[in-house]
Amino acid sequence: MDIILLGPPGAGKGTQAQRLVEHHGMLQLSTGDMLRETRKADTELGHKVADIMDSGGLVSDEIVSAMIDAKLADMGPETGAIFDGYPRTAAQADQLDGILARHGRKLDHVIELEVNEEALVERITGRFTCANCGAGYHDVFKQPATPGVCDKCGSTEFKRRPDDNEETVRKRMQEYRGKTAPILPGYEQRGIVSRVDGMASIEDVTHAIDAILTR
Repeated sequence: MDIILLGPPGAGKGTQAQRLVEHHGMLQLSTGDMLRETRKADTELGHKVADIMDSGGLVSDEIVSAMIDAKLADMGPETGAIFDGYPRTAAQADQLDGILARHGRKLDHVIELEVNEEALVERITGRFTCANCGAGYHDVFKQPATPGVCDKCGSTEFKRRPDDNEETVRKRMQEYRGKTAPILPGYEQRGIVSRVDGMASIEDVTHAIDAILTR
């Protein structure tokens, strides 16, 4: 089974993708992870990707498609794929259909994690992590048991991502809507789009996705 997980940054795609990997033996194909992996490889494609990224350029659709094609070639037909961060445009959606067809595969589901923008802003801007072990916390939802002391390692040093601010979060939401809008109508026509409340608990979101995959 091959699926696309959609949702803005902070919607929980990474968490749910990891659960699908653990529970269903699927493989998460994240374009960001693939680019980092490819640039480290001593191959013609790896060198090309490294040059583009080092110069601050955008990696072309053709290169992204080549990486996905290579990943699918290495996967057995019994392993499902989770596409995370791709496709982002109608052109990429068309390319993905072609790649899947070449490998005798097709998209089974496009699952969008819907979020409330105001709640998402609160969720993301309140995040902070232990600077030592990386344990995650939140100003409202998950404070350390002892204020200022990490539950996991006892460190008293914490940090926040510089882009976890309201302006950046709202910009990400706007970009997500702009990029997602062109690809959804085609999938809607095929009847493969489902939506899940991304603001629900992690367990509830997992159960909702499982219900979609097994219906």
